[in-house]
Amino acid sequence: MASTDISPNTDDLAGLEAGLDALDTVNVSRLPVRQVLVKKVLPPVVAVLLVLVVWQLLVTLKVTDDYKLPAPSAVWDSLTAMWLEGTLLQVLWTSISRALFGFLLALAIGTPLGLLVSRVKFVRAAIGPILAGLQSLPSVAWVAPAVLWLGLNDSMMYAVILLGAVPSIANGLVAGVDQVPPLFLRAGQTLGATGLKGAWHIVMPAALPGYLAGLKQGWAFSWRSLMARRSSPPRRTWASASASSWRTAGTTSTWPGSSWRSS
Repeated sequence: MASTDISPNTDDLAGLEAGLDALDTVNVSRLPVRQVLVKKVLPPVVAVLLVLVVWQLLVTLKVTDDYKLPAPSAVWDSLTAMWLEGTLLQVLWTSISRALFGFLLALAIGTPLGLLVSRVKFVRAAIGPILAGLQSLPSVAWVAPAVLWLGLNDSMMYAVILLGAVPSIANGLVAGVDQVPPLFLRAGQTLGATGLKGAWHIVMPAALPGYLAGLKQGWAFSWRSLMARRSSPPRRTWASASASSWRTAGTTSTWPGSSWRSS
């Protein structure tokens, strides 16, 4: 009669335990410095050098005027002169502080707006499509209306930043809240986390991936808005263009400080 003994083999169990221990063990090994340089440092350095080579090649071929595309050496000389004069850090901090302040304002407005849109169905149906439409507009599209409404000042710049960054932050939070498992919300309600407490302890941590994506896009919009403001024409150019357009239309327009009437 054949044996029916199916008792486990001690060696097999020991091998299985050793395999499970090996899976649980985190193998932390430092990469050699040469490998780190090749994989992490070398690619961006090569990319920057390639951009500089293409830049210098375009300057050498004189594809455009020098004032439109200066040589890399001319840009370096200008930066060096600003550093020696002590104005380089001041200029950099002025741009960074404006972008940072505008982003913080957008964060303070976009976060509660995103929570409101994500949790209240009526609000989502009312302004959800508007936020989506505003997010699709490039920041530079708001420069001209903001100049006409607010003038060439810091208020105009912050208005452009808010119009670009707030919809991105709000929509990112809405997308993150939509991905929160309903089980988390029910568990929070069972434990007494409702209202603002539930939003802070349950909704926001669970929606963090989508929220961070919205924050990154909002920061990018802040910089784009700042660059759009920097590249806007001076005040006199805006005034001349507006005056010409109003004369062509055969209407009377009043600009701050002056007025034009068609002849």
